[in-house]
Amino acid sequence: MTDRLPHEKGFHVSWDQLHRDARALAWRLDGKGPDDGAWKAVVAITRGGMAPAMIVARELDIRAVDTIAVVSYHSGGGAATERREAKVLKAPDAELMGDGTGILIVDDLVDSGKTLELVRSLYPNAHYACVYAKPSGEPQTDTFITGVSQDTWIFFPWDMALQYVQPYRGQD
Repeated sequence: MTDRLPHEKGFHVSWDQLHRDARALAWRLDGKGPDDGAWKAVVAITRGGMAPAMIVARELDIRAVDTIAVVSYHSGGGAATERREAKVLKAPDAELMGDGTGILIVDDLVDSGKTLELVRSLYPNAHYACVYAKPSGEPQTDTFITGVSQDTWIFFPWDMALQYVQPYRGQD
C-alpha cells in the first residue's frame, strides 16, 4: 500500500455544507441544555470552532458567546510527527464557565481528541459538540454530526481559495 497525500483522501467542505451541518448540530442540541433545555453560553474552540459556534448560537438564540484558544499542532498541519502537548492560550470568562455546567463547547472537528481532552479537564460538566469527528476523537465529544475515517483529511472552506482549473479534456 502506498502512502497517500492529504488531498488524495480528502473531504472537501464548502461554506454551504458547513452551514447546513452546523445547523444540523444546533437542531440536535436544541432543548438538550440543563436549564429546562436551555444553554447558558456557547464557547468556540478557536479557530475552527468559531464559524460553527456562531451558527449554533444564532440557531439556538444564545447571546453569551466566548472562545477558548488551544494550540496542539505546529504550523504546517496535523501530522503525528508535528503534534505537541495541547495548551490553552486564551481561556473564556471564568465566572461564566464555572465547571462547565450549561456551557456548550463547539469545535469544527475532533481528530485525535487531545484538544477536547484538555478542555474537558478544565470544564468537566460542559457539553462538547463537533460538526465532524474522527474515530480517535469520538470518545471526547458528546454530540457530532458526521463521522469520517481517521485517515481522511478535511478541507474546510477557510483553508481553500477559488481558482481556475484546466478542463480534463480539451481546451476552454
